[in-house]
Amino acid sequence: MVDYRAARLNMVEYQIARRGLTEPAVLEAMAAVPREKFVPTALRDRAYDDTALPIAHDQTISQPYIVALMAWAAELERGNKVLEIGTGSGYAAAVMARLAGRVVTIERIASLADSARARLNKLGHANVQVIAGDGSAGCEAEAPFDAILSAAGSRTVPSAWKEQLAIGGRLIMPLGPFGDQQLVKIVRNGENDYARKTLVAVRFVPLLGGTG
Repeated sequence: MVDYRAARLNMVEYQIARRGLTEPAVLEAMAAVPREKFVPTALRDRAYDDTALPIAHDQTISQPYIVALMAWAAELERGNKVLEIGTGSGYAAAVMARLAGRVVTIERIASLADSARARLNKLGHANVQVIAGDGSAGCEAEAPFDAILSAAGSRTVPSAWKEQLAIGGRLIMPLGPFGDQQLVKIVRNGENDYARKTLVAVRFVPLLGGTG
């Protein structure tokens, strides 16, 4: 029988903190969310492996370090409203829910959205809204967002995301062709002023949808 709590704390220490991500709030969120609840039953004993894992519909749950890195780069605070593109199993949304005030997360595959919604509700994440739809268009009805995080990569930054980002907001996304993506942080400093910083090489599923 795997001691999931011990495995989770070990993951936080060795996979995240010792790689230089030492922001207390992020470490606390990663230590609090039971990743084993967000992976397929057959893979629960591998929930805290230092890798992405497959979920339904050929999608993945991201490597814990990448989830932590994205949350850290987004500089999430309690009053923030966050948009996530690509809910998947809901794991990253659960982490962000412990850091931000409200999380709106969009999943293209309706059955994944339904299961993530049920899972997040069961775990008590009342500040997360799961929407089934085209994440490439963002969520204009809820904009502006203090942070937007994408779990799918694109060759270009969707214009809707840039427009829906608040002044001072942070956009974290994989950018570039599949197989040659970089995780980038884009900060909106003014109406038409965006600054970009490259964080690390990554490999995410491609963004699909009207502007994917």
